[in-house]
Amino acid sequence: MIASLPMYDRPEIRAATDSFWQAIRKALGRGPDTLTREGDPWDQWQSPDLLLSQTCGYPYRARLHGKVQIVGTPHYVLDGCGAGEYRSVFVARKQDPRSDPAEFSAAPFGYNEPMSQSGWAAPGAYAEARGFAFTDTRRTGSHQASARAVAEGQVDLAALDAQSWQLMQRYDSFADKLQVIAATSPTPALPFITANGQDADAIFSALQTAVEDLPSETRDVLDLRGIVRIPPEAYLAVQTPAPPPA
Repeated sequence: MIASLPMYDRPEIRAATDSFWQAIRKALGRGPDTLTREGDPWDQWQSPDLLLSQTCGYPYRARLHGKVQIVGTPHYVLDGCGAGEYRSVFVARKQDPRSDPAEFSAAPFGYNEPMSQSGWAAPGAYAEARGFAFTDTRRTGSHQASARAVAEGQVDLAALDAQSWQLMQRYDSFADKLQVIAATSPTPALPFITANGQDADAIFSALQTAVEDLPSETRDVLDLRGIVRIPPEAYLAVQTPAPPPA
């Protein structure tokens, strides 16, 4: 069986992530000894041997719907978001006088991946709803790389997963050079998934038990407060804008 938790698996919180997995495994009564941290996430997400992983809402609605089951959704501690929600924050350099993302429409815009809800779909939908588009886009490969690119002047604006940004503020010194100028509307947070042949209800119960059993300091490191149920339809209803120009 395969278990992976790749979405926020920074080195600084890896021990807490491993503790979370061991708590899940204990509550479930089965599962691999350790998390898979090598290989292509797409291969893991689509494997019939997948016991548990975490994906993004955009990949789920674009390619994984019908091929996996949503187990549950994490409740992170995020400003402006309810249980099971997250959003994107737009970050610019602190000395940049522009305060509206529309002012950056023709400026270099950094995004992590084209199939990222928080890095591209949410900011793209935000722009479309306000009658503009980001026309000079630069793919960076990760939220951390996008933020660093803004700090170092390689791009002028980026949209970051709010939980990724929270971790950057905690661990990355370059975050001190950045400011949040706007945020998108909340959408369902990154779901935990399992293969179609697995017992999703039993895994959901194990996740809930694991969160409750974690020491409070471990929950604080993960910014994790619980697991909630959000139906697949809520993920499928999220707007998908046109892909980035580059």
